Amino acid sequence: MNTLNYALHYAGEHKFSVIPVGKDKKPLVKWEPYQKEKANEAIIKQWFTKWPDALIGIVTGKISNLAVIDVDTEEGLEAIQEYIPDSLEFPVAQTPGGGQHFYFRCPDPALRDNTRVIPGCDLRCEGGYIIAPPSINGTGKGYKWLDDLSIDNVNLPPLPSPYIVFINSYAFKGYKESEVNNYDKLRKTTDNYENYFKIGQRDETLFHIANCLFKGGCEEPLARKALSMLALQCDPPFDFKDANIKIDSALNRFERKQRSLSEEIREWVKTTQGYFLTTETHAELRITTPEEKKACYSTLLRMCEAGEIEKHGERRGCFRVVDKSCEDIDFINTPNETLNIKWPFEIETLVKILPKNIIVLAGESNAGKTAFMLNVAEKNMQKNDIWYFSSEMGSLELQDRLIKFDRPLQSWNVNFKERSSNFADVIKSDAINIIDFLEINDEFYKVGLYIKGIYDKLNKGIAIIAIQKNKNSEYGLGGGRGLEKARLYLSMQTNKIKIIKAKNWADSMANPNNLEMEFKLIKGCKFISQGNWKK
Repeated sequence: MNTLNYALHYAGEHKFSVIPVGKDKKPLVKWEPYQKEKANEAIIKQWFTKWPDALIGIVTGKISNLAVIDVDTEEGLEAIQEYIPDSLEFPVAQTPGGGQHFYFRCPDPALRDNTRVIPGCDLRCEGGYIIAPPSINGTGKGYKWLDDLSIDNVNLPPLPSPYIVFINSYAFKGYKESEVNNYDKLRKTTDNYENYFKIGQRDETLFHIANCLFKGGCEEPLARKALSMLALQCDPPFDFKDANIKIDSALNRFERKQRSLSEEIREWVKTTQGYFLTTETHAELRITTPEEKKACYSTLLRMCEAGEIEKHGERRGCFRVVDKSCEDIDFINTPNETLNIKWPFEIETLVKILPKNIIVLAGESNAGKTAFMLNVAEKNMQKNDIWYFSSEMGSLELQDRLIKFDRPLQSWNVNFKERSSNFADVIKSDAINIIDFLEINDEFYKVGLYIKGIYDKLNKGIAIIAIQKNKNSEYGLGGGRGLEKARLYLSMQTNKIKIIKAKNWADSMANPNNLEMEFKLIKGCKFISQGNWKK
């Protein structure tokens, strides 16, 4: 699509108020009216015909039911973690400068635009606009949606409540804190208060409250002022100097605990394998307060800088442990083993299967994934140990499918098991493992992590994994992440199968990649080829 088509798409499909914006990021029209009324299709066509290279502007706020957090620094990305749950999925666009736009539904009542309330983060809401992908700026760089996080793939969630609360309360938290040097003046402001703290308990009570304030994320100047006021309620009142000693003690204890938390996080990370989310860290270590979560994220960023972990993909809060250990590959003494696997459509004449191989079958709904898997089981069950893990079929459905193969049920030498998740826990390391299918309902980017977990459990065996794919897409859910460990990747749609990736060719002179074949599926179990493999 060209720029005009994208502008019409945003206005039509998403009901956004669209305006043309120049390369200097200033509107090319008087845009204030379009905060109240959306431009129609004819006007948008007129604009983007007149200015075909214009950037696509979207007016934020109530008119588009849109609020966008503009994060343009690493400091901002760290700071915003406190206010957006790690498990929340929302559209994310990359800006030409390396920043990110987080898209949400506009709150009611709508918030006004604000800048730098959180360092490195701006809010575009009522009274503002943003530039949308695939606009190209004056330097030739473009805005783009992150993989699997475009506004067409991910629904707009509401602007998170913690962020709204922070923005609304900023006016009350942002005033300057003055030093309290005059004890008598402060005393006068509290003469009419009841004495809550009695001698013998006041030390412990004040320390406990101070600790709770710091632990809850209260800023130090505000905490000191509140605690100083409370110190005057003691019976007898604390001397101002003594009160500050108690406050300093609580603050030092909190900082020591923060350092201890950092060590706990490092130890936990060292025990993990593969990828992990910050939410998993929070759950395992019982990290609950915003301050602790911020300290956790800071620790993880420091571990990134030290090369101990690295960020995974473009999703927030996902990391991978960097494992620098390497084992020697004994290419001299290893036996030259090729597994004699029989396939539908005689795929074995095109591709070799070796021990510890992952095979992925990405198929549309009702395209024949289960029929394909059952055919693999039947063709290989006499000479191989086969474990078939089904996430959908109960005993009656399985019986009905097996009967269609016109062989006695007792002749099926296959270990059929019902399983819908955590397949790595049940993989048989030296067998043919058939997974029908790997269910992924959200967080599709994790498909690579799940497949790697299965791969790590294999020894001489293999795993054949079915995953769902959307209509007219070559790849299964999770996109290219499903390709990472696969040595053979097949894509199936109604009446057609295609070899997307084949690493080990049966004939070194015959490249099977991108070959496809048409077929018919009879009785839900028998494949009839309609011609030969061809590109």
